[in-house]
Amino acid sequence: MTEKLKTQIDISDATLESSMNYVEYRSLIDELYERNIVTGHEQKETYLPYTQMNIQRMNRWDKHFEPTEELIEAVKKISTKQTWLIITEGWCGDSAQNLPAVEKISSYNGLIKTKYLLRDDNDAIMQQFLTNGKKSIPKVICFDAAKNILWQWGPRPAGAFEAMEAAKQEGLDATAVKEKLHLWYARDKQQNLQQEFLDLLS
Repeated sequence: MTEKLKTQIDISDATLESSMNYVEYRSLIDELYERNIVTGHEQKETYLPYTQMNIQRMNRWDKHFEPTEELIEAVKKISTKQTWLIITEGWCGDSAQNLPAVEKISSYNGLIKTKYLLRDDNDAIMQQFLTNGKKSIPKVICFDAAKNILWQWGPRPAGAFEAMEAAKQEGLDATAVKEKLHLWYARDKQQNLQQEFLDLLS
């Protein structure tokens, strides 16, 4: 899901400086998981197995995802510095399915810097980017050197939203809805995500 904005992000330079890069974000999830804990302020019983699955998903996408040539060219055409701020948590399934691809897309232009923040540790920032009043993640916020927001994306591609809604209309329980969602991701192979980013960058 995409939305174009014309405003500024309220974020301090100190917060940006203390943010993580992708490698640090992945390492944090792995290190916490080895201690049987997860990112965020809640340690729900379901979060640990979710995190385990997400590590596997991210490993798979890190290894196999490659953007289309059209998308790579669009990324390479960016001529000014951009920050892609990513709000996430390690237990979030949508984050695991999408962020490895977002990171790979950004890597084709050295003017783009990705910054990762945990949602629960940064509520004031999260409140600026709610989805229908909810703190849905991941969110990717692109802004320039003056902190003008160029676009935002998240928390999932439009096709994933549609798959979830269709599953809910079938009367499925929450677990079955999530299974349908992740089946959609496996079949889509990042096609929706790439088209949405191509639209944003073109």
